[in-house]
Amino acid sequence: MSVSRFLRVTACSVSLALALGAFTRPAMATTLITTEQLAQEAATADRTAAGRAHRERLASELDRPELQARLQQWGVSAEDAKARVAALSDEEAAALVAKIDQAPAGGDVLGVILFVFVLLLITDILGFTKVFPFTRSIR
Repeated sequence: MSVSRFLRVTACSVSLALALGAFTRPAMATTLITTEQLAQEAATADRTAAGRAHRERLASELDRPELQARLQQWGVSAEDAKARVAALSDEEAAALVAKIDQAPAGGDVLGVILFVFVLLLITDILGFTKVFPFTRSIR
């Protein structure tokens, strides 16, 4: 057998094998996976039950009408805020919940009371009011 005949037979055999392999191979999924989908799947796999609980609490806080009104003032829709909360990591959601828990409710009441007391004390001393019996007017 000459070399050229051997090469011709080998080339035909390889071509036939490749053609048969191409036709018998099952169709593979050809959908593209975006980077965002891949990142979202990775983030979803890393989430814990505690993180989900924190995100659910934050989402429920976003349902409050006064908070939705404030978000509207800032030009943010509640749906966008909820989508952002859903995208938070477990650590970010836990930190935000802790910050909400530490925030004073209704503002600084003690500061307001102290301000009113000092204001009435000064007006009593100046003689404009007579609220406290222990003060002596300068008038």
